[in-house]
Amino acid sequence: MYQQSAAYILMLNTGLRTGELLGLLNSDIDLENRVLHINQAVKEVQKRDGVEFESGREIEVGKPKTATSKRTVPLNNTAVEAIKELRAEFYFGEDSPLVCDSKGNYTKPSNLRKRYYRILEAAGIEQKGLHSLRHTFATNLVNGVKQPDGTIKCLTPRQAGDLLGHSTSQITEMYYVKRDNSRLVGITDSFEF
Repeated sequence: MYQQSAAYILMLNTGLRTGELLGLLNSDIDLENRVLHINQAVKEVQKRDGVEFESGREIEVGKPKTATSKRTVPLNNTAVEAIKELRAEFYFGEDSPLVCDSKGNYTKPSNLRKRYYRILEAAGIEQKGLHSLRHTFATNLVNGVKQPDGTIKCLTPRQAGDLLGHSTSQITEMYYVKRDNSRLVGITDSFEF
């Protein structure tokens, strides 16, 4: 069993960036209202002593990528269960990161990435970056899910962009959404003129 595998399920069901996930504190999560709040992000930087670079990398916690990245993200059932699983594995209190190391500290993005690659390799899946989870989330939101009555439930690119923290829907459409027109087959059957 891979450590913190639920982190990848959470990313796939929320569209969080790696740094946003790793910067998420337990106190940023409101399971009662089924939301989480993105207030900060983690990134890995070259170690420094003043202006001099040292060997190695360290974690830096700061603002999210853009002003629109600071947002509230709704949680579906799968995301809620992933959070519960992560907390069952490691929980060091409300002020600790949700996805933490074994001592309750922030996880390095490179460590999360390495574990992800091991999972893909073990499953025989082609290696893709962690960001592909975010792309998959966006694509599924815009392409939609076919409902039992045959209709397709989907979001507009603007709505998906808001969930992802994009400043414009053009970013969502140009870089994140891979259109699946096969889901449109038969959609005009009830539009007889």
